[in-house]
Amino acid sequence: MLDSHRRTGYILFAVLVAQVILISFQVRSERGVPVIESVTFGVFSEIQRAASGLVTGVRDNWGRYVSLRNVTEENASLKQRIADLEVNLQEARALAWRSESLRAILDYKRAVPLPTLGAEVIAGDATPWFRTLTINRGTTDGLQADLAVLAPSGVVGRLVGRLGLNAAKVQLLVDRNAAAGAMIERSRSAGIVSGGSGDPPLRLDYVSNQADVKVGDRVVTSGSEGIYPKGFLIGLVESVGLGTGRYQDSGLYQNIGVRPEIDFDALEDVLVVTVRRPTDVPLGETQ
Repeated sequence: MLDSHRRTGYILFAVLVAQVILISFQVRSERGVPVIESVTFGVFSEIQRAASGLVTGVRDNWGRYVSLRNVTEENASLKQRIADLEVNLQEARALAWRSESLRAILDYKRAVPLPTLGAEVIAGDATPWFRTLTINRGTTDGLQADLAVLAPSGVVGRLVGRLGLNAAKVQLLVDRNAAAGAMIERSRSAGIVSGGSGDPPLRLDYVSNQADVKVGDRVVTSGSEGIYPKGFLIGLVESVGLGTGRYQDSGLYQNIGVRPEIDFDALEDVLVVTVRRPTDVPLGETQ
């Protein structure tokens, strides 16, 4: 009974809906359009508008996502380009410094009236007591121990120890075991320059307390030890005193501190004098 009543109700509802639809086809709105068409158009237009809004929203969001992703990728690309440019800039600066160093050593080689061989510094060794560096020349180039090593700023040191085929060790003038015959260029007062760990790192010993020495005087090689050619700049007098120091306690000698002209920590290229004999060089021509 219940199912029969429900079936009857469903049929009645369907008949009523069908009648309403038929009437809607016959009844027209104020604009002359059938009511059913107007209603269905309004319903479907709302559906279309909602769908269009959904599609537009999805499209806009996707566009923003793609744009953000493109911006992220572009930023990463720009950062990489900036990093590459910075590396290239550093390389260009290094090449510029290298070119300047080579140009200076070439100009100096032309100015020095001695047979010399250019060499590149390939390693350094610095301790509180020993100062050396290694160059890329050796016995293959005809080098031997006790050859003088120069730079455009002045005297570097000498070759020491056993040389390799393509490498040699240079004892810097500021090494505590290094020494060279020297003199005051202005007054010609002679002595011995030796290295150490003090400040300034060079001392001019055995200069009489009667000798004319002033702060700022140029100290040059004298050639007396038979290694360094005469007349090459060692450094400038930075301090002058009496009565103190390892050789000055007798009061016969002055205590003279010398500041080297060379920055030994920044050497890149040097010249090795390929002869072992004192050579008089007109003072002032090599500087």
